[in-house]
Amino acid sequence: MERTPVLPSRAAVLPRVTRIGAPAPAARPAGPVLTALGLFTVLLGAALPLIDFFIVNVALPTIDRDLAAGPALLELVVAGYGTAYAVLLVLGGRLGDMFGRRRLFLAGMAAFGLTSLACGLAPDAWTLVGARVAQGAAAALMLPQVLATIQSTTAGTRRARALSLYGATAGLSMVAGQILGGVLVAADIAGTGWRAVFLVNVPVALIGLVLAARTIPETRSERPAPIDVPGTVLLAVSLVTLLAPLTEGRASGWPLWTWVSLAAFPFAAWAFYAVERRADRQGRTPLVPPSLFALPGIRRGLPLVVPFSIGFGGFMLVLAVALQQGLAFGPIAAGAAMAPLAATFFAASLMGPRLVARYGSRVVTVGGLIQAVGLLLLVAAALHDWDHLNIALLAPGMAVAGFGQGLQLPVLFRIVLADVPAERAGVGSGVMVTTQQSALALGVATLGTLFLALVPSAGMRNALVITLLVQLGAIALTILLSLRLPRHVS
Repeated sequence: MERTPVLPSRAAVLPRVTRIGAPAPAARPAGPVLTALGLFTVLLGAALPLIDFFIVNVALPTIDRDLAAGPALLELVVAGYGTAYAVLLVLGGRLGDMFGRRRLFLAGMAAFGLTSLACGLAPDAWTLVGARVAQGAAAALMLPQVLATIQSTTAGTRRARALSLYGATAGLSMVAGQILGGVLVAADIAGTGWRAVFLVNVPVALIGLVLAARTIPETRSERPAPIDVPGTVLLAVSLVTLLAPLTEGRASGWPLWTWVSLAAFPFAAWAFYAVERRADRQGRTPLVPPSLFALPGIRRGLPLVVPFSIGFGGFMLVLAVALQQGLAFGPIAAGAAMAPLAATFFAASLMGPRLVARYGSRVVTVGGLIQAVGLLLLVAAALHDWDHLNIALLAPGMAVAGFGQGLQLPVLFRIVLADVPAERAGVGSGVMVTTQQSALALGVATLGTLFLALVPSAGMRNALVITLLVQLGAIALTILLSLRLPRHVS
């Protein structure tokens, strides 16, 4: 007689789950502790991939002139990195659980430095695209280890503070990428021009390797799961069939393959979910366990990361294009226009923990409202006097929008990861960062495509205004979803 298999209980699948709002189970982690210098090192590893996602935005015009890339290849320079990065992030988290997060962090950092060198030395556009894809894969090895290490080596208030700093680092890196890109392109160090935006990573990666070898403790899952090959392949197919046509469609004239790819996306996504659900129910550990979404923080917090990141990714690209091509800002001026946003984002991130302790998740709601006001100020400035729009006129809207964003992102990271157990840290971190990165790439593809499609008929000013107003829809969705968050944030 065939014996009926006994499925593991939810408690077995998700051990030691702590509710959002419940007190932290311990003041200190049971294993190794992350020092202040170790936290700085992993945050450096978090900053590099995010900076590089945005640093090329202000360098695209000079890359086009130097390599005769054309619109389609220029978009691949951005999309190749973002797609490879998003596709492999969850796998990177799983590998860290299996082989050790410090080891994978070191491997990812070394690979990131080498692929950055390859980008900086690329002789033609196609070589640059290939190097960018490899660079995205290297980033996917490194970044999931950051949050997984924080989850495994901190607890209580130290973890809350570390996650707040991670959120601040993530937001600042995305803004600083465009500022730094503008400075490096304009400086034209030793005649390197746009190549400096990639070559600058090489010495930083070397410093990161030295620090990581000395300061990051080794952690790994006590029960590492084998690689979920079907899940990995189906996740890759799902993301590629969505992101590739949305990114390349407009520049390529929407050929047949883009429509076939978009039509295939729902089937690939459904197949991925079905395979993962079956593996979860059979007691195996899939790449993205559906049972992970039973955790309140992931179930309620992750949906907010999507509209926020879509808006942020599209906003940064659209503004960079509008400033340089519409208002003839140079690279430094285009980067400097982002400085008020970076300053207020950082200030809000520092204020966040105290505000959250007093007002809880309502900080996210208020942050969304403030961000909306900032976008409306930018719309008003563009409509008032487009021909004479300068950094000073843009500054109020940028500052207000940045403050609102800084109140949201760090808190969302804390909520999503609040009750992920340490042994699932790599999987939980990979799921969250994949969601964020995919949404950033989706924002670049959708809002960027909308903006560029409107420019020929509506003009640069009206295209920018319409795109910003569309982004307000994403902010409104974030605000509505934030009302479902638990009031207390652990």
